[in-house]
Amino acid sequence: MVRFIPAEELKSKFGVFGHFYSVQVAPKRVIECRSVLEIVESDQSPRKMDDLSHRKPDAVFIMMNPGSSRPLVEVNNRIHAKAIHELPISLVPTKPDTTQYQVMRLMHYCEWRHVRVLNLSDLRCSKSGEFFKQFKGLEEELSFDAHSVFSDRRKDELALKLIDAVPVIRAWGVSSHLDPLIDRCIPRIIKTKTVMGLIKEGTTNKFLHPLPSLQWQQMEWVNRMVEQCRG
Repeated sequence: MVRFIPAEELKSKFGVFGHFYSVQVAPKRVIECRSVLEIVESDQSPRKMDDLSHRKPDAVFIMMNPGSSRPLVEVNNRIHAKAIHELPISLVPTKPDTTQYQVMRLMHYCEWRHVRVLNLSDLRCSKSGEFFKQFKGLEEELSFDAHSVFSDRRKDELALKLIDAVPVIRAWGVSSHLDPLIDRCIPRIIKTKTVMGLIKEGTTNKFLHPLPSLQWQQMEWVNRMVEQCRG
C-alpha cells in the first residue's frame, strides 16, 4: 500500500509545463485549448522549456481533456482553424490541478522523471457535460475535428509526441459520450508496445480516470497502476 503524498510535497518535486493556444473556428468564435502537458522532476527542468517537447518521456498519459488547467503567465497564441497543424509548440509554466497530482504520485512510486500528458481533445473545459456539448458542436456544426491531436490533420504533430517505445497509459474516463474521440485515438496508439490503464469492467475501451471523487478511491487507482506498471 502506497502512502498518500500531499500536494505541497508534490509541487516541490515536480514542475508542470503546458502548451496553450486559441483557435478561431468561426468569424466570431474562438476556443481555448491546451495541446500537451509535460510533468518533469524539478531538477530535470531544462533552461529552455521547449526542449521538453523533444525529450523522450518515461510514459505518456492519454486523458479526456485539459479540464481546468491554466498557464501561470500570459499567453497570446492564436491561430486560425485551417492552420492548426502548423502551430509550433511553446511551453509555459502551468498551475497543476488535482488530476495532475495523481499522475505525480504514480511518477514518484514508479521512479519516473518525465511524463507527457495528451488528451482526446485539447478543449479547455472543466465541466464534462459542457465539454461533451462543445466538442460535438464543433464536429457536427463546423466540421472541425482538429481540436484532437488524434485527428488526421495533426498526425505529424502526434508522431513527435507519441513515441513508439514509450509506455502509454489510458486514463480518459468511462463516459459513452467519449466514443467518437476514443475511436479516433485507438488506431493511433495500436502500434505502441506497452499500453496500460485500468479498464472498466464490462467494457473494451473505457479506462478509469485518475481522480475519482473519494481519497481512498484515488489511492486505489495509484496502487493498482503501480502494480500494473511494475508488473
